[in-house]
Amino acid sequence: MNLPNKLTIFRMILVPIMVVVPFLGIEGRFLGIPIQWLIVDLIFVMASLTDKLDGYLARKYNQVTTFGKFLDPLADKILVLAAMVMLVEMAKLPAWIPVIVLAREFMVSGYRLVAVEKGGKVIAASKWGKLKTVTQMIAIVLAFLDLNAFGECFSGGLQGGDLILNVIVTVMMLVQTFATIFSGIDYMKGAKELIKD
Repeated sequence: MNLPNKLTIFRMILVPIMVVVPFLGIEGRFLGIPIQWLIVDLIFVMASLTDKLDGYLARKYNQVTTFGKFLDPLADKILVLAAMVMLVEMAKLPAWIPVIVLAREFMVSGYRLVAVEKGGKVIAASKWGKLKTVTQMIAIVLAFLDLNAFGECFSGGLQGGDLILNVIVTVMMLVQTFATIFSGIDYMKGAKELIKD
């Protein structure tokens, strides 16, 4: 098994570790943020970096495999959705945001399966898809550090750094949600011919 595939498997192993950390009863705060959430955030950042690294290494050293093509996007989806579900459980994120992300992933995965079966061309990631990925990662990383819920900045009760961080998280979550919707629409445009058939 090559290094890119090992990194992908490592990313998948990090997901259950990330999910379990809040249940370990880790006490204490650093800069006002609970240490357990700093650890969760660090694990998420590490897992996200392995995503970039395994893709880079696979292309650079011509180590792209069928196993990697299957597992890499799956590991990404599991990581992002696990983090979002954790944020919902913490009451930091409304459930409709991960529902939209999940719906888009099901639609795109279904399209890709049909496209492969019909011998169709799989659409490359659009500008919406790239925007979705970048804003999604930034939003999740910052949301774990934000002590307030999504959209709390509109209540008028926050000030200073808390207000700034909450505004950034809220805006990034909204941008990634719109980018998720529009990137899904882009995929569905490409699926028109397959759907007609």
